Amino acid sequence: MEAEKKKHILALFDVDGTLTIPRGEITHEMEAFLLTLRGRITTGVVGGSDFVKQREQLGPQTLQLFDYNFAENGLVAFKNGEHLSKTSLSDHLGEEKIQHIINWTLRYLSDIKLPLKRGTFIEFRTGMMNISPIGRNCSREERNDFETYDLANDVRKNMVEAMKKEFAAYDLSFSIGGQISFDLFPRGWDKTYSLRFLPEEEFTEVHFFGDKTMPGGNDYEIYTHPRIGGPEGRGHSVTGPDDTKQICERLWLQ
Repeated sequence: MEAEKKKHILALFDVDGTLTIPRGEITHEMEAFLLTLRGRITTGVVGGSDFVKQREQLGPQTLQLFDYNFAENGLVAFKNGEHLSKTSLSDHLGEEKIQHIINWTLRYLSDIKLPLKRGTFIEFRTGMMNISPIGRNCSREERNDFETYDLANDVRKNMVEAMKKEFAAYDLSFSIGGQISFDLFPRGWDKTYSLRFLPEEEFTEVHFFGDKTMPGGNDYEIYTHPRIGGPEGRGHSVTGPDDTKQICERLWLQ
């Protein structure tokens, strides 16, 4: 007899480094696993990328894999495949502040020298800006090389610190995630934004799975949120898709 679905338990997953390799596509094995898991508990996905990129990684069936889909940290939200909510950065900040941020960013990037630069340094999304010093048009090999260079030279960390000083009055948050970029968004618009769509009386046990759970990582705020509780609670810091799968199997599929 099939186990009854425990709807009050919700598992919320990051994408890069959690369900897929960085900027990679989901495997058929992980797809099948997520469908099985959705039959046992309530599931959701929350990523910083827009929904188009999320679907590129998780496949055209992404809305069928989860009960909740949150793109751009939850600023674009779906429940059971139906559109739930959408929030706009442009409406929140206004054009004058947005242009100040963009102009300052382009000046800063024009003054730093890197081993290489490509294209698309700023990606304007619905609820955030994604800024990449090397440019998002780099190849996978170039992406890996920049990550190594960045770890040794703090390119992204130094740029974030400079922006915090320049835009202190804008009440912004910055989150370094993935290999080549960081996100800029209004304070409180990190991945914890998605939790507002998950009523506490309905979901009494919320788990989060992510790989960038250290301070400054784009999973840190939700990983340490009171409803999750970090490593002492229901926060799971994972090393990759296989680790995610093994933890879920131990918790809910045995």
